[in-house]
Amino acid sequence: MTGFLWFTEKTSKLMDIIAYTALTSIMLLTVTDVVLRRFFNAPIVGTYEIVGMLGAIVLGFGLPLSSWLRSLIYVDFIVKKFPQKGQDIINITTRIVVIIVFLTIGYHMIQYGTELMVSREVSMTRRIPFYPIAYGLAISSFVQCLVHVVDIIKIFGGEYE
Repeated sequence: MTGFLWFTEKTSKLMDIIAYTALTSIMLLTVTDVVLRRFFNAPIVGTYEIVGMLGAIVLGFGLPLSSWLRSLIYVDFIVKKFPQKGQDIINITTRIVVIIVFLTIGYHMIQYGTELMVSREVSMTRRIPFYPIAYGLAISSFVQCLVHVVDIIKIFGGEYE
């Protein structure tokens, strides 16, 4: 089981590095575009669509590690009033619901990515294909499921904080 936990954590961290890289790219691209537009009257063509795609990567790929570290906002002040057994039941139930939601999202993103690939859908200006983004978000959704499976394992093991 330790190998599964290690794999999930390392995969989440790798995806977070990709998210950070995409965010840095958004900042550099935007600043460069503004400078080129302002001082040289030569904007970077397709900046808007590239920033949109990178934004999807930032959001999707950053989510698993945020969930792993529990750095997202949790409103649990009511749950904390329950006895430990009740808290565990609520936490397991919510994790199962989240797993079902993200399995569904991942499945549909694979279908959508396949449709985009078959139809050869590309961005308007730069002609960048959309399907890799959809597949990447599907992978991110499945990793998010793994993170919540790990949470359930920790709850059963008494290691959940």
